[in-house]
Amino acid sequence: MNVEGNPDTLQTSSFGIRHSIFDIRFHRSPVEKLQILYEDNHLIAVYKPGGILVQGDISHDISLLDMVKDYIKKEHHKPGEVFLGLVHRLDRPVSGVVLFARTSKSASRLSVQWRQRSIIKIYWALVHGKMPRPSSSLISYLKKRRQKVSLTDQTHKRAQEAVLSYRTLLERGKTSLLEVTLHTGRKHQIRAQLAAEGCPIVGDIKYGAPDRREDGTICLLAKSLTFMHPTRPETVYIEAPTPDWAL
Repeated sequence: MNVEGNPDTLQTSSFGIRHSIFDIRFHRSPVEKLQILYEDNHLIAVYKPGGILVQGDISHDISLLDMVKDYIKKEHHKPGEVFLGLVHRLDRPVSGVVLFARTSKSASRLSVQWRQRSIIKIYWALVHGKMPRPSSSLISYLKKRRQKVSLTDQTHKRAQEAVLSYRTLLERGKTSLLEVTLHTGRKHQIRAQLAAEGCPIVGDIKYGAPDRREDGTICLLAKSLTFMHPTRPETVYIEAPTPDWAL
């Protein structure tokens, strides 16, 4: 079963509901438009705009988790507390596909796929400069340092292996659009590894970009996820809409 992201349409099938936009009002924020990329009784995938938290923190800003729970509660008339399993995250300034589990069984089975690295995770990144090769793989070792990560030697006691592959989709002026396949899921991995190649992501001043974007987001998109459905022998493909900076 293939599911492609199109935020402007609503389609239904016997398996699930795909691609809708749901208005949600919160007492701490204006109307937020929640883009549903895929939904069935076991899963829900949504588009996360850059700048939105996936999960709440000490800022008490509205999070994507809050928004999706509210959507399920209202759309499906769910009484009481709504279960929603968080199986992965995106950094706050990053946009793209976020997948949630609607049952504990689905959450457990998706978590196994993440640990086994069987899920195909594709990102798009607009970077400053040009990569040394049009396509290649990067294997690095990362260590956490406060709110950042940095590359380190393999022998460092806290080093974590970070692997990705990329290909250049286009070059324009002083920037390049890359498609990145993430093979490991380390904190800030793509941001740190591309910056180490001399190609920081546009807007990512934390990792060496020369300028901040006006809205504080960075040009990094979780473009698609491909995985096995947790309750059926089917492959699910979910894709985020293409942002303006990639057009």
